[in-house]
Amino acid sequence: MAFEGLSEKLAALVKRMKGQVRVTDKDVKDMMREIKLALLEADVSFKVVKDFIATISERAIGIDVLESLTPGQQIVKIVHEELIRLMGSVPAKITYSSAPPSVYMLCGLQGAGKTTTAGKLGAVLRKDGKRPLLVACDIYRPAAVKQLQVVGGQLNIPVFEMGTGTDPVTIAQKAVAHAKSMMYDVVIIDTAGRLHIDEILMDELKRISKAVKPQEILLVVDSMTGQDAVNVAGAFNEKLGIDGIILTKMDGDTRGGAALSTKAITGKPIKYACIGEKLGDIEPFFPDRMASRILGMGDVLSLIEKAQTAYDEKSAMDLEKKIRNQTFTLDDFLEQMQQIKKMGPLQDLLGMLPGVDAKALKGMQFDEKQYGRTMAVIQSMTKRERSYPNIINASRRIRISKGSGTTVQDVNRLLKQFEDMKKMMKQFSGPNGKKMLKGLGGMKRPF
Repeated sequence: MAFEGLSEKLAALVKRMKGQVRVTDKDVKDMMREIKLALLEADVSFKVVKDFIATISERAIGIDVLESLTPGQQIVKIVHEELIRLMGSVPAKITYSSAPPSVYMLCGLQGAGKTTTAGKLGAVLRKDGKRPLLVACDIYRPAAVKQLQVVGGQLNIPVFEMGTGTDPVTIAQKAVAHAKSMMYDVVIIDTAGRLHIDEILMDELKRISKAVKPQEILLVVDSMTGQDAVNVAGAFNEKLGIDGIILTKMDGDTRGGAALSTKAITGKPIKYACIGEKLGDIEPFFPDRMASRILGMGDVLSLIEKAQTAYDEKSAMDLEKKIRNQTFTLDDFLEQMQQIKKMGPLQDLLGMLPGVDAKALKGMQFDEKQYGRTMAVIQSMTKRERSYPNIINASRRIRISKGSGTTVQDVNRLLKQFEDMKKMMKQFSGPNGKKMLKGLGGMKRPF
C-alpha cells in the first residue's frame, strides 16, 4: 500500500498509546512529535502536518482526554477522526449530468496513468448501468491513441478517435456529438499530459473544457510522486478548476503521504483510488476506511465488498445446502478457490483484517502458484474422482500427478486438505451448526 511506511509508524504508536493508563501534557506532546515526524517522513505537506498536529494537540490536551479512564484510546480516536477529516470526512461520489451525456475530462502530468484510468473509470461507471465512450485526445504521446484502443478493447468499451492530425478540441466536440447520436450517456476524455506543467498544456485543457463543458474535471495524481503530487494538484486546481481527484499506483511500496495532502491543498475530494495494475483495480475512495487501514485497524467493509463482487446470493445458498447435506465435492472446492482468487492477492485480503500486522505480512511468502497447482490437480481428475475422492488409489494418484504436471506429494497434500475441510464441515451438520447455516443462508452477504 502507498501509505505503508506511515501505516507502520502510526500503527506502532497507536498500539503504545492504547496501553496508556494515564496521560500527561508531556505524554501528549511526545506523541504529537512522533506523529509529526511520521507524517513528514511519509511526504505529507508541511503545512498540512502543522495544521493536523495543532488540531489533534488542542483536542488531546483537553480535560475529557486527560481524565478519561482510557486516555490512550481517546487519543487514538482523535487521530483517527482527524485523519478522516484530512482526507475528506465523507465519500465523494461522481456526479451525473441531468442532460446526458455526462462528460468527464481527465487531466494530469504525463505518466500519472490517465489512459489506463480512463478505461478503469469507464468500467466502474458501466457497473452503475451507464454506457461509456472513451475519447482519445492525447495526440502527442507516441501510441497514446493505440493504448486507449487496447484498453477499450480489453474492457469492451468503444473508443472515439480521429488520429493524431486533428486538434484535440475538435476531437472532443465531435466525440460528444457522436455520443449524443449513439445514445452513450458517459463520455470520458483522455487528455494529453506533459512531464511538467506549462502554459501550452493548460491552454489546451482550458480550450477543451470551454468547448465541451465537462460535468467534472478529474485530476489523475500519481501517488508515488512525493511532494510533486501536492504541487501538481495545487497548480491544476488554480489554473483549471478541478472537481475531484483520482489517485493512481496506490499499490506502490512508497511513502505516499503526499497523496493525503491533495484534498487539504485543493479543497477537492478524492473520488477514486487505483489499487493495482489490472483494469478492475479501482475503487471509490472512502476516507474512513483508508484512515482505519493507515492506523492498522483493518478494512472489513472493503473486504466484504470484494467478496460480494466475487460471489452471488445463489452461490452462497447452494454452498450452504451442500455443507448441510455433506455433499461438498472437489468441484465445489475448486469453485471456492476460484472465487477467492477473484478477490485479489491473499496478502492484500489478510491486510484488511483488523489486528493483522501489515509489516509481518510483508515478510511472509504467499505462494500464489499454489492456486495454479491445486487447480491443475483437480482438473486432471475424472468427474467421478472429483465427486468421490475416496476412490483415488495409488495408481490414480500417479496418473493425476502426471496429467497435472505436479508430484504425487502435491496430490496427497490436496486430498488431505480436502478431508480436513470435510471434517470441519461436519460440525455444521449438528443442531448448533444448522442454526448457524440457517443464518448464513438468510444473509445477503456470502459469509
